[in-house]
Amino acid sequence: MQSDSGDTAATGSRADDQKARQADTPDYQTRIVSDLAEIDPAAWDALLARQPEPTPFLRHAFLHALHASGSACAETGWHPRFLTLWAGDRLAAAMPLYAKAHSYGEYVFDWAWADAYARHGIEYYPKWLSAIPFTPVRGARLLAEDPPARRLLLEVALALAAESGMSSLHILFPDEAEAGLMQQAGMLMRHGVQFHWTNGGEGGSKLYADFEGFLATLSQKKRKNIRAERRQVAQAGITFRHLRGHEIDEEAWRFFNRCYRQTYREHHSTPYLNLDFFRCIGAAMPQHLLLVVAERAGQPIASSLLVYDDAPQVSTLYGRYWGALEYHPCLHFETAYYQPLEFCIAHGIRTFEGGAQGEHKMARGFLPVATRSAHWLAHPDFADAVERFLARERHGIDAYLDELGERNPFARS
Repeated sequence: MQSDSGDTAATGSRADDQKARQADTPDYQTRIVSDLAEIDPAAWDALLARQPEPTPFLRHAFLHALHASGSACAETGWHPRFLTLWAGDRLAAAMPLYAKAHSYGEYVFDWAWADAYARHGIEYYPKWLSAIPFTPVRGARLLAEDPPARRLLLEVALALAAESGMSSLHILFPDEAEAGLMQQAGMLMRHGVQFHWTNGGEGGSKLYADFEGFLATLSQKKRKNIRAERRQVAQAGITFRHLRGHEIDEEAWRFFNRCYRQTYREHHSTPYLNLDFFRCIGAAMPQHLLLVVAERAGQPIASSLLVYDDAPQVSTLYGRYWGALEYHPCLHFETAYYQPLEFCIAHGIRTFEGGAQGEHKMARGFLPVATRSAHWLAHPDFADAVERFLARERHGIDAYLDELGERNPFARS
């Protein structure tokens, strides 16, 4: 394995030793890429398509839009350092990698770790982070053409982290197979919880024919509450339009951006994304986008943006952002949950991931799903302390999942 000069990874003795133990591994060249424009989009997306759990969020267009729009860039604390392996001119493996100056936009919270470092006079930032900015979605993180290239990519990332002098490496929301590989490599595993909806209920063996078919699987109380919530919205004279792909024009993007920014304003926070980002993905990957628009008296008043991938092996709708310019009871639930569920049922999409956290989703047919992240810390004492913390936290997560299981919203058979 070789490294380019300049802005490339000097992987050193650790990676060389690992290469010696894998004599059959091709002689890959390692490059760190700070601008995705340097990589052919077709080559990147072809590599992504070969993964067991690809997501639209790792498409070249989505990541490049984050950077080109200024949403996730060096100026906002996200320094792109994408790690890649090349066999000649062929992209053989790649992972999103950032030198991160803070912990915003990650959804796996390590502020307490950073605070502990600061109390002991040790720098926690910058740190290495492999994640999709502002996107807590499980999926491939180690894009590779085959298992040996995937293992080597992880080894190179760990070698880079160890020799860089930075505090740590964090890989967020990998798929299950990758998480197992990271654990085997000695990374510390952290567990979390999200809430996902499955088309067909807990078993998912037969897709719902319509929304009423979905409601019929819930307990009587849950059915009654959902019908009441939807009735409130309808009685307010609110109707909905679903815009897909190129149907989302400039006017629609501007309106959605107002809604998105309003959500952050109400929470006294600063939005991560900007209108240029939404325009970019609208132009580059329209086939993955759904905009739900709520209207009253012929005027738009709220919207939610969703991303979907209807490939047979994936078939998932992802809830991303929502906002409203008027308040109406239950409008959020209708715009961000019930309308997307209608879309899933109508189009045979098997899973709806509504976003991070949110126990309130269970009352609407979502069930808890465990997520994982992987962590490596350079400082041995802090690594030991974090490992003990994660063991305690894991017990708490397991107990939480057991508690949630007792609140299953589906009717008992």
